[in-house]
Amino acid sequence: MRVLVVTNLYPTARRPGLGPFVRDQVEALRTLDGLDVQLHSFDPPGGIRPYLKEALALRRAHRGSDYDVIHSHYGLTGFCSLALRGAKARAVTFHGDDLRLAKVAPISRLVARLSELPATVSAGLARSEAAGLGGPGTRRRVAVLPCGIDLDRLKPIPRIKARQELGLDPNARYLLFPADPSRPEKRVDLARQLVPEGVELIHYDNTPPERVPLYINAANAVLVTSEREGFGLAPLEALACDVPVLATDVGVAPLVLAGIPGTLCAPFQRDAWLRTLAPHLDHAEPRVTGRARAELFGSRRMAERVACAYRDLLV
Repeated sequence: MRVLVVTNLYPTARRPGLGPFVRDQVEALRTLDGLDVQLHSFDPPGGIRPYLKEALALRRAHRGSDYDVIHSHYGLTGFCSLALRGAKARAVTFHGDDLRLAKVAPISRLVARLSELPATVSAGLARSEAAGLGGPGTRRRVAVLPCGIDLDRLKPIPRIKARQELGLDPNARYLLFPADPSRPEKRVDLARQLVPEGVELIHYDNTPPERVPLYINAANAVLVTSEREGFGLAPLEALACDVPVLATDVGVAPLVLAGIPGTLCAPFQRDAWLRTLAPHLDHAEPRVTGRARAELFGSRRMAERVACAYRDLLV
């Protein structure tokens, strides 16, 4: 089966922290028997207009190529892929904001209706957007195709080693905000309310994915205070490293954190969050037993799910 993955979410030299989850899925798909996976990725400068140019570039680059499935990540990228003709089936994975942003959502919903397989990265996103993806008055099936996490990259590292690699004080106390603080939906203002005197809040922004596990393992705990998430990889990444994580109840956090001692998934309430956080700040090497849960969302396992969806399309 020949597959072309089209995406604007992929690490680049300019933005090494962009879309490592899509890269992980592509690389996992390439390990599966029976798949020939090609990639067309691009990094547009911003706005909708550049996607028209990319649609023409995509058509030139793949003119004359035959694919069984064209799989796009992100709604505007799915729009670009419509410039390619001849594929037996089209799949598009929506990641969240492409279904919420006013300028992008109508295009995304049009792309969904023109695709054989519209998919979202989480069941919650599928439920909330199903009517729009299927069109007015329809009951169209929306698949759930998470990207998953690279378990070879994300794993426990001794805290002192991680801190040495990052140049951090081995005896200090650190909390990790696993996002760009300038993104308002990530709510760094809430995370800052949880930082007592003598504790430092660290973050990563446009960090190469190979270095992200260092930040996670260097922290006493990870704070995910987002007001919304399409999927939400940060809690899973923390669990893969056996690092304590506190998260708002958005994305997949309620599912992946359920029943794991030392973690919290709840609406933000400062006092309750501080009570959960306190023992982790007082411990020299705080850990939780989370990796087994994270393994359920490994990138290879999720890639097998995507491959099954491809095969179902071609039956």
